[in-house]
Amino acid sequence: MATGTGQRRRGPAESEAGRGDPPAVTVHDAAGAALALALAGPQGALLLSAPGAGGFLGAPWFLAIIAEAAAAHPGVPHKAVLDCADSPGHALAALRAGLREVVLDPRCPAFPQVAGAAAELGVRIRAARPPALDLASLDLRRPGARAKLKAWLAAAG
Repeated sequence: MATGTGQRRRGPAESEAGRGDPPAVTVHDAAGAALALALAGPQGALLLSAPGAGGFLGAPWFLAIIAEAAAAHPGVPHKAVLDCADSPGHALAALRAGLREVVLDPRCPAFPQVAGAAAELGVRIRAARPPALDLASLDLRRPGARAKLKAWLAAAG
């Protein structure tokens, strides 16, 4: 797909397990996460952080925006996935903070160790970001942007 659209095709590093995910949306704040949940259908939404957000914003921030969005839309199914880029320390901190899924670059030398720790905890390490609509590329105050988000949530997954 075109650069800058916020969408990505599934890469070869992603496993079959990721195919049952709800539609993914890259969120940057609680308002965007809440809007995604408001517009999600019964399949819900996968709320994905910005690339590398585990390193520059951290797990507590991400968990707080997800909690705020979920509180505004109770009962809407969702998954929270923090992208930790190539930082095994941030991935482990995210797991300790309570995240059930993180993205960690498989080229990271400590990937096998982090994946092993995750398996012991019963949590998931993703080797690649899922295809997602990046809300930073949309002006969500505009009806057309909201319609695009709604269509993505209805068609993806």
